[in-house]
Amino acid sequence: MIPYAVKHTSDRQLFDRRLFRAVAIAFPLIVLAGFGRTYYVRGLFHVPPLPSLWVHAHGVLMTGWVVLFVTQVWFISSKRIQLHRRLGYAGIGLGLLIVVVGFVTAVRAARYGAASPPPPNGSPLEFLAVPLFDLLMFVSLFGGAIYYRRRPAAHKRLMLLTAVNFLPPALARIPIMTLQALGPLWFFGLPAALALLCLGVDARHTGHVNRVLLIGSVLLISSYAGRLALMTTGPWVSFAGWLVSFV
Repeated sequence: MIPYAVKHTSDRQLFDRRLFRAVAIAFPLIVLAGFGRTYYVRGLFHVPPLPSLWVHAHGVLMTGWVVLFVTQVWFISSKRIQLHRRLGYAGIGLGLLIVVVGFVTAVRAARYGAASPPPPNGSPLEFLAVPLFDLLMFVSLFGGAIYYRRRPAAHKRLMLLTAVNFLPPALARIPIMTLQALGPLWFFGLPAALALLCLGVDARHTGHVNRVLLIGSVLLISSYAGRLALMTTGPWVSFAGWLVSFV
C-alpha cells in the first residue's frame, strides 16, 4: 500500500503539472490573439508601422518571456530540474530588460502615441498608469518568485501570477468589438477571475490556502482597481506629464 503522505505529494505534483501545462498553452495563445494582427503577423494586415525600435524591442522581450515561461514549465514537467534552474538565471536578466524597455516604451507611447493602442480610456497621460502598474506588479511578483526560489510551491504560484499579470494588454487588443466595448471589465476582469479561480482550485486540491498565492492575487486584483482610481486624478496626470517630459 502506498503511504498517504507519498500519495498526497504525488497527487499534488500531478495537479501542479496539469495546471501549469494548461497555463503554458493558454498564455501564448492569448498573446497571439491580442498581438498577432499588429505584431506577429502584421504583414498580412494593413496596420500602421511600429512607431520605434523601442516598441519592437519590447515585443521581442515579451515574446522571450512567453517562450521562457513555456520552456520552464516543460523542463519541470520533464523533470529537468538543473536546466530549469540554469535558465532561471537567464530569466532574471530578461526580467530586468523587460522592466527597463517596457518603462521607456510606455512613457514614449504616452507622449508620441502607439501603433496599436488598447480601447480608448481617457488621455494618454491617464492611461500611462496601466502599463506602469503592469511593470510594478511584475517586479513585485517576479521578485517574490526569485526570493522563494527554494520553496517550489510559492515560487511556482508567483510565476503563475506573472503570466496572469501580462494578460490585460493582449486581452485589450483582441479584435472582437464586443469584448473591446467592455473595456476594463474585460481586460482586467478576466485576469482577476483567473487569479481567483487558481486560488480556489489550488485551495480545494491542497486542502489549504497558499498564503503567498493569496497575497499575490490580492495585490494583483487591488492594482486593477487602484490604477483605475488613480489615473484620472490631478496628481497622477501631473506626475505622468513630468515623466513624458524626459523622452
